[in-house]
Amino acid sequence: MKYSVVIPIYGNEESLPDLFEILSHLNTSLNGLLEAVFVIDGSPDRSFERVREALPRFTFAAQLLVHSRNFGSFAAIRTGLAAARGAYFGVMAADLQEPPQLLLDFFDLLERDVCDVALGTRVSRKDPLLSRMTSGLFWALYRRWIVPEMPPGGVDIFGCNQDFREQLLRLEESRSSLIALIFWLGFRRELVGYERRERVHGKSAWSFRKKAEYMLDSVFAFTDYPIRLLIRLGVLGVAVSLLLSVLVVFAKIFGLIPVPGYAATMLTVLFLGGLNLLGIGVVGNYAWRAYENTKQRPLAIVARKFKNDL
Repeated sequence: MKYSVVIPIYGNEESLPDLFEILSHLNTSLNGLLEAVFVIDGSPDRSFERVREALPRFTFAAQLLVHSRNFGSFAAIRTGLAAARGAYFGVMAADLQEPPQLLLDFFDLLERDVCDVALGTRVSRKDPLLSRMTSGLFWALYRRWIVPEMPPGGVDIFGCNQDFREQLLRLEESRSSLIALIFWLGFRRELVGYERRERVHGKSAWSFRKKAEYMLDSVFAFTDYPIRLLIRLGVLGVAVSLLLSVLVVFAKIFGLIPVPGYAATMLTVLFLGGLNLLGIGVVGNYAWRAYENTKQRPLAIVARKFKNDL
């Protein structure tokens, strides 16, 4: 087993037959040296049963790991990387929206020692318009304020060598972004562009809530910019308050304020009260994430393991 492919699975029962066929073709292209590592991440459908039934019939080496519950796709990728036994590693989405050729490109770059980690970045995508717009906006802002090295299309899948995998698995912080950690580690990187395919099977489990959590994890785990922004707003607020105070004093001296303004007072109180609540929320987010990491709980728990080593 020279090449290991990690495949996190959540709600992908319908796409599994096509996935098995693609893996068989990949194994042929890789001279029979492929290992597939399936990680069932608390999937609510019959994905586990489908992989378990097909496991003895695979023409390639395979592992089936089952999480005790849903821990998230990044945790599933980490579980698969830790269990994989190849010399080169790739990550593949079970929904098949990324072309399988990407893995062959990754392994070719890694084997030729061109890079330590190969990243698949989207140059175009056949997703709904709203999804394309929100994704483009997120990655544009993320490149501007958080990780300047991030490609415009973002990164969903990657391949790496053993040295990079070992360093990545050493980073055990919770509530983080695996993709941002890849850039934080450094090493030699190579970008491979691809067109994201239209989803054929099932419905994406990437809900708005999960996207929002991913956005917060990606921001709070890698920058103090929200706190620095609050400081700037605070300084600006103090400056504006001092200016208004001077204006109020002069207006009072010259008799321009016969009756104190109720509306202006309430607007000021409400604005400053909202700003205080926002500041407490931001600081609390950082404090909670720091507390989560002090617990040192495992990022995922593997409840069952199965193998087919041929």
